[in-house]
Amino acid sequence: MNPGARLSAAIEILDVIEMQRRPAADALKDWGTAHRYAGSKDRAAIGSLVYDSLRVRNSAAHVMGAASARGILLGALRELRAMPLDAVAALCTGEGYAPAPLTDEERGRYADGTLEGAPDHVRGDYPEWLAPSFAAAFGADVVAEGRALARRAPVDLRVNRLKVDRDKAMRSLAHLRPEPTVHARDGLRIAVGEDGRAPALAAEPAYVKGFVEVQDEGSQVAALLSGAKPGMQVLDLCAGSGGKTLALASMMENKGQVFATDLDGRRLMPIYDRLARAGVRNVQVRAPKGRQTALDDLQGRFDVVFVDAPCTGTGTWRRNPDAKWRLRPGALEERIKAQDEILATAVSCVKPGGRLVYATCSVLREENEDRLAKLLAAHPNLLPLDAAHVAREAGLPDLAAFASPHGPGLRLSPLRCGTDGFGIATLMVG
Repeated sequence: MNPGARLSAAIEILDVIEMQRRPAADALKDWGTAHRYAGSKDRAAIGSLVYDSLRVRNSAAHVMGAASARGILLGALRELRAMPLDAVAALCTGEGYAPAPLTDEERGRYADGTLEGAPDHVRGDYPEWLAPSFAAAFGADVVAEGRALARRAPVDLRVNRLKVDRDKAMRSLAHLRPEPTVHARDGLRIAVGEDGRAPALAAEPAYVKGFVEVQDEGSQVAALLSGAKPGMQVLDLCAGSGGKTLALASMMENKGQVFATDLDGRRLMPIYDRLARAGVRNVQVRAPKGRQTALDDLQGRFDVVFVDAPCTGTGTWRRNPDAKWRLRPGALEERIKAQDEILATAVSCVKPGGRLVYATCSVLREENEDRLAKLLAAHPNLLPLDAAHVAREAGLPDLAAFASPHGPGLRLSPLRCGTDGFGIATLMVG
């Protein structure tokens, strides 16, 4: 496919996503199935165009004066890729499978369009209904924070110290030019290409051998702040596919026990292969069985209970740009209810003097500080630990700069510290 045909394909897929409200990954997969002549490089390039367009949907539409798939794509080429007007015009010829030539209005908008006077949610590329929540979370930095969440994310890896140290992992991946992460001591960061493509890690020997796992630096930091140590009893209450379970087991040097469970047993299925690949031996997986809880015999037992709560995922929009446009107010309400229920369960599992670590990949106060305030009001025996103290205790004193101004814990974001958006707080049971 020529570059112009790729633009046309991206416009077609964006139309499907908007009209059918489908996840971008599903729409891209269906398009590839229906257009088998498109090679892997074509599909990757088209996917990158689609995701870039979704990243900046609001600002792109405003600049181009058109909320159509074509208008958004053209705006993304300008806003995110800084492609010169002449280069875009050379692709939009109307010949073959290329998009129709640019109109005079499109040329004018592309050359001189501006975001001046646009509302914050347009300049920051987040849904209008979330504008009050974003303003409450970020204050004067709301536009800059929104724009940072709309940029491409690097690929972050966690070195598995059960098998290798960071230097050896870096040497094994030298051809990908990894760099040490700033905050997470076992983290590596790989930049994505100009086309937005990430390396095919599943084909890398270092990954296959369990030397590294894919994990955002913010998620790695959350695990490090748990204070999990060899010999402890630790519960990963919302383990999912096991990313933080693996990190906790590595911190504990395979000594003590990590119990991994999740309300949705299907989400736990990948954990078994990941544990084997990583060489983890101190994890017990507790899958739910019908109405029977997996935690009946674990009340008041744990030194650390880690709650990576289900949330809106607003902090992961760099990696899932279409998710922000599919998110609806009802989903936030459901997540808040689930978070309160999970936190109540978590408290019952912590032993006196133990710690409850609450983390979300959300930037919203409703899912972070507000949930903790409600929990603390209901449980006078809970003590929020000073975020700066917890950071220093974990050997990460620089993180003290990211203490939340709204309540207990830390706030991480792409703008402030180069990670996904996270809220992380530690409470002690008295």
